[in-house]
Amino acid sequence: MIDKTTVDRIIDAANIVDVVGEFVSLKKRGVNYLGNCPFHNEKTPSFTVSPAKGIFKCFGCGKAGNSVSFVMEHEKLEYADALRYLAKKFGIEIKERELSREEVQENNDRESMMVLSAFAQKYFSDMLHSHVDGKTIAMSYFRERGFRDDIIKKFQLGYCLDTRSSFSQYAAKQGYKKEFLVKTGLSVDHNGDLFDRFHGRVMFPIHSISGRVIAFGGRILKNDKKIAKYLNSPESEIYHKSFTLYGIFFAKKSITQENQCFLVEGYTDVLSMHQAGIENVVASSGTSLTTEQIRLIKRFTPNVTVLYDGDAAGIKASLRGIDMILEEGMNVKVVLLPEGEDPDSFAKTHSVTELKEYISGNETDFITFKTRLLLKDTNNDPIKRAALITDVMHSVSVIPDSIVRSVYVRECSRMFDVAEETLLQEVNTQRGKKIGATVAQNSSIVQQAKPEFHTPAIPTFVNNIVCEEQEKELIYLLLKYANVKLFAYTDEAGEEQVMTVGEYIISEIVNDDLELQNLEYRQIFDDFAEIIANHEEPKITRFIHHENLKISELVINIHSGEYTLSNIWKKMGAAEDNEIDFLSAAVPKAVTNYKAKVIAMAINNLSEELRTVTEETFEQTVTRISALNQVRTEISKQLDRPVLN
Repeated sequence: MIDKTTVDRIIDAANIVDVVGEFVSLKKRGVNYLGNCPFHNEKTPSFTVSPAKGIFKCFGCGKAGNSVSFVMEHEKLEYADALRYLAKKFGIEIKERELSREEVQENNDRESMMVLSAFAQKYFSDMLHSHVDGKTIAMSYFRERGFRDDIIKKFQLGYCLDTRSSFSQYAAKQGYKKEFLVKTGLSVDHNGDLFDRFHGRVMFPIHSISGRVIAFGGRILKNDKKIAKYLNSPESEIYHKSFTLYGIFFAKKSITQENQCFLVEGYTDVLSMHQAGIENVVASSGTSLTTEQIRLIKRFTPNVTVLYDGDAAGIKASLRGIDMILEEGMNVKVVLLPEGEDPDSFAKTHSVTELKEYISGNETDFITFKTRLLLKDTNNDPIKRAALITDVMHSVSVIPDSIVRSVYVRECSRMFDVAEETLLQEVNTQRGKKIGATVAQNSSIVQQAKPEFHTPAIPTFVNNIVCEEQEKELIYLLLKYANVKLFAYTDEAGEEQVMTVGEYIISEIVNDDLELQNLEYRQIFDDFAEIIANHEEPKITRFIHHENLKISELVINIHSGEYTLSNIWKKMGAAEDNEIDFLSAAVPKAVTNYKAKVIAMAINNLSEELRTVTEETFEQTVTRISALNQVRTEISKQLDRPVLN
């Protein structure tokens, strides 16, 4: 881990003009620089770089950020790798904090394992192309599978000779330590002797996102049912299968360009898709999909299409993984290939045009696919049908976007012939178990506001209300004034207490179990809640240099003045240079205004539902509208204006 002092030095040294200027032709325009945006095609320059603020902003596509986020976005690097890139460019030595002797040794060992893996890849490739067994046995297998030379070379395929220790002995002679041969899993220690783990197998190197070889997959060429067909490297300091996707290094550029990622199961699926001309494809390599793998894809696109063969049992086993993709806020489509086909075989017998046409013509959203798949097993059994509905509603409940959830609830109501209100209640029940979990664990630490600052409580049945402008106002206040004292008061014990702007906003939203619907706003809110709950000081730099580029852009836009004061402030006579003087009145009013909007929209939604509700739910809907109207009356008094629908 790069220590904070070094990170600060890198950020201070990384002159935004020098960094961007390496990739964009910039011309000085006043105090700023102007150029054509590298993130979208434009003829008229709208990409502005501010050396004074250390930020960039494109007024065409909206992208914004700092030196680190520019490198991350342009070069498709992780945060730490972008820092290392800048450190090298500006001649800063990286000391990943004061490492202990054990940690230094661990880093050295890790690099040694990386070097050994690269050596092994070259050795296996040489055996495939130069050794007689490689050319006659292993290459014959690849030829039978229909792989061209360019694909074999691109993915650095190889062969481990079918002798017990040829590689291990050769590596030892070249000076590679036994310790690292065993740690990487390339060799197996048996009573002091080393044997090749992958002997007699064709080799598929597994690359990190930056292109370094970190592990291998090997396929046996013998027909021996007692031996596993595929064998992977074991977990090690350099290889964690839950964080790795096969083919991600070769696919990341295409995924970004196509704004879509195809997810398959095996190595040969990836190779055949690439050979057919579709490169935005990765594989989970037979392992259960993990959150870390999903987030790896999400760095390049929010759109995932899963390609399935006709194995129903295999599909059902992977449904939980797709729920995890939904939970990350990604868009999931499913394509079921013809019976007897898998991505490997299907890609070999179809052109790229045919492949794309089949996928676009047969992809289905995941919820619909799951419903149709599981409905076949219910056999009109009402108990099984109810269990299916609950299962599908669980998938809907994990979707972060409230509008998408609402659309699916309506569609499922039609498919299941179940009242939309009933399904919505089930979704809300399941979401209620998760909403605000992180904040709720620490909410007891957040101080309560004194009574006259409290806004009316929102009924618990109100949720999933989108109030974009009001949410932005709250985030604006958090980002600019979280540490500012809002008021001081004396508690019941006679001790003086102070509440900050951040503490007040967090407590008001958490106590009413409300949830911001904009995903970036919600992430910022949750980060602030955790920081405050842990009694830490919120710092704007944490969000300006956030690893989530969307959050970094948002914060920079606010910091650069793109977001201006709302009408709440203007009516109170506030201006950019004196708005802090109005916090004690404006912050509670902003929170109340947010709740007023939530109430107004909730009433409007229920009023619309009232036109179509059944006799059984009519009374409940009317009761809810009445309760909301009472809260609306209280809020109107606080705002000194009517709250309109």
